[in-house]
Amino acid sequence: MDSAAILTELPRLRRYARALVGDRAAADDLVQDTLERAWSRFAQWRAGSDLRAWLFSIMHNLRVDQLRRPGLNALPMDDEELMVPTRATQSDHLEVVDLEAALARLAEEQRAVLLLVALEDMSYEEVAAALGIPIGTVMSRLARGRERLRLILEGRQPSAHLRVVK
Repeated sequence: MDSAAILTELPRLRRYARALVGDRAAADDLVQDTLERAWSRFAQWRAGSDLRAWLFSIMHNLRVDQLRRPGLNALPMDDEELMVPTRATQSDHLEVVDLEAALARLAEEQRAVLLLVALEDMSYEEVAAALGIPIGTVMSRLARGRERLRLILEGRQPSAHLRVVK
């Protein structure tokens, strides 16, 4: 038994489970339980026998077990009555103003690369071609620009990392 053979049976298992259970989520749970049981007991499957019949018998037995087991008294939920939480947006304008001020404090070279990659969704190669610089320079400016921007937004003063070169 291999995973490809089981994958070919998935549509049939789902179709049978939906017909058996009636509920899409419960049917998917039944299919998942069936596959778990099949994998954990694949040594019991006899090579050369019908894999589909074996999987369907596992599903049938699991369904019978579910019906025998006392279930929870659950009330169906109406999707329309659910309240979807939304994020408060009062501070959005302030965050945009802070970001704009932080971007203005970046070096022009870093800001250009950062905006082209993040805002314009350009690849490193496209940015390098647009600015006429090597791709390594794009990556370096982007990394330094992101780090400096992060420090500015955290309220920390970015320090200049200067090295003495001999």
